[in-house]
Parts: sequence; structure tokens; C-alpha cells
Amino acid sequence: MAPPLESTDLRNKLEDLSGVVVEHGANPYEALIKACHGSPANMQSLYEVHRRTRNSQQRKKFLSPNFKELILDPYLLRLENPNVEPGFRDPRNCLVFWARPPDHILKLASHVQMLLKKAAPNLYLMALYRMHLTALEVTHSRTPEEIADLVTAIRPAIPSITNLTFARRSRLVKPLVSYDLSAIALSFLPAAGEKVLSPPPVPPHAEHIVHPGLTRASTKDSDVYTYHHLRRDVFELVQATGVEVDSRYVVPSAHITLGRYLTQADHETAEARERWIRAIDDVNGWLEKEVWDVPDGEFIGEWIVGQERGLDARNGTLWYGGGRTIMQGEGF
Repeated sequence: MAPPLESTDLRNKLEDLSGVVVEHGANPYEALIKACHGSPANMQSLYEVHRRTRNSQQRKKFLSPNFKELILDPYLLRLENPNVEPGFRDPRNCLVFWARPPDHILKLASHVQMLLKKAAPNLYLMALYRMHLTALEVTHSRTPEEIADLVTAIRPAIPSITNLTFARRSRLVKPLVSYDLSAIALSFLPAAGEKVLSPPPVPPHAEHIVHPGLTRASTKDSDVYTYHHLRRDVFELVQATGVEVDSRYVVPSAHITLGRYLTQADHETAEARERWIRAIDDVNGWLEKEVWDVPDGEFIGEWIVGQERGLDARNGTLWYGGGRTIMQGEGF
């Protein structure tokens, strides 16, 4: 019998690099909120510390003289190339709440994918319609029957959870390419008073709902409710159903996966890996100069979570954007 496949998570653990310690048994998102003392700027800073530190760590791994190999995803490899193991099916069923990117973020993600594909032609790219931001992973790697029982347990709460973003609007800004030895992603930071750049909500807008840029209050006030607060609230609503949340990781990161590695071909030599890192640096330089805080630019780098689509309650074999929607909340 062939040995069980090893998930890339086991070889490439995603750890919280913000420096904030989570209390055992507490809502894991609350610790970071308390550490920020109600300051959106502090929250943004901790998210930035995490992603910059992780990128720095991964750069060293790619450029190290002791580099061995990329971490290829054995599940995705079998799904994309049936000749590896004919008849293979991913057994890992999950239950999640996703935020779906609005069209202008998908446009940006597609352009970044194109730039990266030039540097690594064999890169596996996530299809745009599958892109998502995981607000909460309730559980993972279960059987369909186990997931069905959990869906039954949380079903009464699903409408209120998926519609959270309609009334509680948080912003993400300053996209940057984050990467490691197994994948690349477009990561964002919670907003902290930046000028609103996103298209306005579809009229008419409910006046009792605070929407960034549409009220007399400054964005510094509306940004007090951050994406991290949204994650905390989703966690609390799920826990209130009696279902225990079993996420693989809880880190200060807001990212959508852009692609994964399925071959060593583009990174076999030190020179090739140096070119890859330069390409990522070039893309990030372009994002900072041409996308961040740029009004009327070709690309918009701000995402008001819930724009166009509410949260997506989803289950199934959705590791790579698959599965099925149980319910999707109302967009704005």
C-alpha cells in the first residue's frame, strides 16, 4: 500500500509572526485586537510585520546555498495530472466561510498572475472564479459525513454569518505578493485611514449602515472595525452553535492564493531562483508605486469586504477553490 500523501502544510507551517500571544481557550482573534488598543494603525502594523517577516524568511530559503527543493503539492499534482495516479480523488472535506473578491480585485490578481507567469512559466495559477479569502476555516480534512453533521449544527446561524459583511464593513488595502516554498498569494492589510478608492455601493445605500467614505465620519473612524474584527465575529457566531472551530492556523494574514508549484522546473538553479525573487520584488515595487493609494489608477488595490458578494458558506473538497456553496450573503 502506498504511504498517505503529505499535505504541504506539514512541511511549510504558517505561523503567527506578529509577536502577539494567544491565550489558550480564548477567541484567537481577540488577542490581536486587544493588543492594538482600538487602533487601526496598530492592527495594520501587526499584519505588516507578519507578512514582511515571512517574506524575508522565505527569501532566505530560496537564496540559501543549502536550498533543496520547492514543496510540491501531491494532492494538486494528482488532480491536475491524472496520469500520476489514475482515479485519484481528494478525500479532504472542509467547512469554511470565504470572502469573495470584487471584480476590481480579480482584475488586479489576474494582472499579477500574468507578471509572475512570465518569470515562472510552469506555475499553476488559481482560476479567478475560485479565488477567495478565508474569513474562517471551521474544520478541514474530514469525511463528507462528518462535514454534513457540522453543517446541520451551524445551519441556523449561517444566514446571520454570511450577511455580516452587509452591515459591518471592513477594508483591506496595500496588496503585496507573499510567497513561500509551496505557493504565492496576494496579501492585504487592514485599512487605517487611507482614502477610499473602491467603487461606491450599488444605490440606494442604506443610510444607517456605515460605509467607508460615504459618511461624515472620517475613514479613521470607520476603519476601527477591521477585517480582524470580522474574523473574530465569525468565529464567535460559529462557536455559539456548539461547533468547535478547528482551523489549521490563525495568523494575522488576509491573502488570496494566486498560484502553486507543481514542478521544480523553473527553480532548479540558484540563478533561476534569484530571477524568481527579483521578479517578485519587481511586482511588489510596482504595486507599491502604481497601485497603493493611487486614485483613478488602472488598478484598484482596496477591497471593502462584502462588496458585490456577502460571505460564502461553503463545504466539500474545496482546498483549491472547489466544493459547493451552502449560502452566500447579500452584497452591496
